[in-house]
Amino acid sequence: MTRNFLAIGECMVEMAPTGEGTYRLGFAGDTLNTAWYTRRLLPDGWNVSYLTGVGRDSVSDEMLTFFEGAGIGTDLIQRFDDRTVGLYIIQLTDGERSFSYWRSDSAARQLARDGARLDAALAAADVIYFSGITLAILPKEQRGGFLEAVKAARTRGATIAFDPNLRPRLWEAVEIMCASVMEAAAVSDVVLPSFEDEATYFGDAGPMETVNRYTDAGAPLVIVKNGPGEVLWQVDGAPWTFQVPPVTEVVDTTAAGDSFNAAFLASHLQGADLETSVAAGARLAAQVIGRRGALVDLSQTV
Repeated sequence: MTRNFLAIGECMVEMAPTGEGTYRLGFAGDTLNTAWYTRRLLPDGWNVSYLTGVGRDSVSDEMLTFFEGAGIGTDLIQRFDDRTVGLYIIQLTDGERSFSYWRSDSAARQLARDGARLDAALAAADVIYFSGITLAILPKEQRGGFLEAVKAARTRGATIAFDPNLRPRLWEAVEIMCASVMEAAAVSDVVLPSFEDEATYFGDAGPMETVNRYTDAGAPLVIVKNGPGEVLWQVDGAPWTFQVPPVTEVVDTTAAGDSFNAAFLASHLQGADLETSVAAGARLAAQVIGRRGALVDLSQTV
């Protein structure tokens, strides 16, 4: 029986440095990155689709063609006459990236405007994946309805995976960001935070504090990523850790967390134990940060 993995969020035009003083045009975005890698890791018995909004211009057409070429379903994508897709440029310094964004007219901001359409899309999904950025781009009056739709899908039996992906520049205030993220965790089965962000914006003293906060909110499984440090999770009250193998050369950390999430979820959804799934996530992230850009050809990584 075919199962359906649905990622929700915003895909943008990506201008990534080539290392030769020029930029390469591509398409990326946190939840799209995870969907792209997940499609490559899940077997044919899974469909992977993306829920977003795009315009009716040529760059939106090109984006949809890219999705289809990657094997990502586009049937749930809504098109808008008066909007287009966002754009970002990556700048790199010693492998660490910073971004400049142009997204105020992004059609993805309207992905939850039609509640009935949203409910119908979620009803067909076995796994729903979204992030803090998914919430941040929505008009504030639509965030509650979006989370209610996710909660209803979970009640019907869908598995909900959520990456807090804390990006305060997208929010009205840090306090609103933190409150919204905790509301999202409360309707999720798997939460995939990054400790550096959690320590910065929630003041967590250590990864276990992050685990406990999200578990207390109602998330049954919390996997805390920590860059090159140990990944931490908890089972039946007992902490488990996985030491990420060292990476010899870091070229570009774009999509490190997104690719980890993809490999972890693909492994976990196929029944692997948590340690095996965490190891799969760490292994893919190590491959991805050794190449430029968010989406890398896995057949060419080492």
